[in-house]
Amino acid sequence: MPLTKHVASEPHIPPRPAHEGPHKPVSAVCVYCGASFGRDPAYLEAALALGRAFAGAGLRLVYGGGDVGLMGSIARAVIDAGGHVTGIIPGFLRDREVMLTEVNELIVTKDMHERKRLMFEHADAFVAMPGGIGTLEEVVEMMTWSQLGQHDKPIVLFDVRGFWQPLVSLIDHMRNEAFIRPQNEIRFHVESDPEKLVALLRSSAPKPGDAAVLKRM
Repeated sequence: MPLTKHVASEPHIPPRPAHEGPHKPVSAVCVYCGASFGRDPAYLEAALALGRAFAGAGLRLVYGGGDVGLMGSIARAVIDAGGHVTGIIPGFLRDREVMLTEVNELIVTKDMHERKRLMFEHADAFVAMPGGIGTLEEVVEMMTWSQLGQHDKPIVLFDVRGFWQPLVSLIDHMRNEAFIRPQNEIRFHVESDPEKLVALLRSSAPKPGDAAVLKRM
């Protein structure tokens, strides 16, 4: 499998405003996930299943470039199933997260900010698997950018064993306490089945101005 390595420069990447009309078809998905496996074996099983589903649907995986935990597992699952993987990793994490060199394309950035912006630019949608504070920070940032009208790409919480329900409840609480107003709704999906998640990504996503989509499983 060919491997392209390059060190990212310092491009100026302006925010992408939400476009009008139907969404661009999803062909590349950025997955945020933990650099560990977690306590429940179901997390690893879900990562492998999602990776196989991505490859089977022809969806390119964009991820953090590491070969540890759920991060490395989903990437290897996509590769093993014949899919395409783009890894984006900052230079200081090449050893800490054991950079996966078997990916199709590997981008080494100068810092975390550049990594996150390039992951955004390479992806048509975002999926958050179970993970830690870094995973939470990344997916919430995408929710914030969406809320501010900087993109309208689908965002999905992969709710393995109800992992993301505390976050969904917190967002409900924020809404009930009037910190999230109707005109600034947070648009995201919640899905627990990998095949349904892929089908969701391939289907029409909500247009700007639609109500939030919360599919609780």
